[in-house]
Amino acid sequence: MSAKNKITTLEELGEFGLIERITKKIKQYHESTILGPKDDAALISHNNKTLVSADLLIEGIHFDMTFTPLKHLGYKAVVVNLSDIYAMNGTPKQITVSLGFSSKYTLEAIDEFYDGILLACEKYKIDIIGGDISSSVSGLVISISALGEINENNMVKRNGAEENDLIVVSGDLGGAYMGLTVLQREKEVWKSNPNMQPELDNFNYVLERQLKPEARKDIIEFLADCQIKPTSMIDISDGLASEIIHLCKQSNVGCQLYEEKLPIDQQTYQTAMDFNLNPSTCALNGGEDYELLFTVKQKDFEEISKNAKLTIIGHITKKESGYNLIGHGDTSIPITSQGWSHI
Repeated sequence: MSAKNKITTLEELGEFGLIERITKKIKQYHESTILGPKDDAALISHNNKTLVSADLLIEGIHFDMTFTPLKHLGYKAVVVNLSDIYAMNGTPKQITVSLGFSSKYTLEAIDEFYDGILLACEKYKIDIIGGDISSSVSGLVISISALGEINENNMVKRNGAEENDLIVVSGDLGGAYMGLTVLQREKEVWKSNPNMQPELDNFNYVLERQLKPEARKDIIEFLADCQIKPTSMIDISDGLASEIIHLCKQSNVGCQLYEEKLPIDQQTYQTAMDFNLNPSTCALNGGEDYELLFTVKQKDFEEISKNAKLTIIGHITKKESGYNLIGHGDTSIPITSQGWSHI
């Protein structure tokens, strides 16, 4: 076997050797990171309030290694945490990374996974300040915590939406779900015939939405530049329907969304039709889009409308009106939470 193709077991390197290998690649981007992963604990010093968010990703529950490249997985594991910080109108600065992995993972596999983590850190200027590694009997377990900084006066929570506020969403919806649907179909084809090559050429956009999402740093920067502070905000991880209900319940209000306003990419739309799925249902209940859903005052309509990456999809109503989708033909349909559940 050539040196290029050499496979190294983690047992050969050992725990401390692996930690040293990982920490050598880490770069620091922020002065607020005083001590990083080489001490018993990290030390940070934010000038403002600190936001903290954590996510747990478990093989077989949150991702399928049959069709998930490790580099993409490392990148996505960071991005989904940063999205939570942006959803509070904050700026992510640091993360901790903890891993549990079974013996099937080689050193080269862990290197590939960490390459994805480091790529996300470089793009979003994030410091890795610590974490842990352990063996696992059930595949790969990923635990990442994100820390962000925010001026308390700029913080946006889920409970500030008021009647007549506009409901706004970034990007487009349903793409990640359709990407997952394509991958699951190809997995079933492969299981029945391992010699078959996957047919993925016409699905580049929806596959990227599933395997390599992005956090909407650009939207937070746009809102700051326009001096617009949303009245409430959440990121769309479990589906638009679930998230708008979260906002409404926290704010003690109702909502009215318009089906014709839902932003759906053409490839997402066509892929849904090919699978005999309703594109609007995919947009409402798909999940993992990691777009931002927020509400703003009516006075912000003009500035929001200028941004092609934002779509006004409805407005906030009285609590007694409930949560409703106005469909084609002006039919009113109650919105129910049918998105992804982790349990």
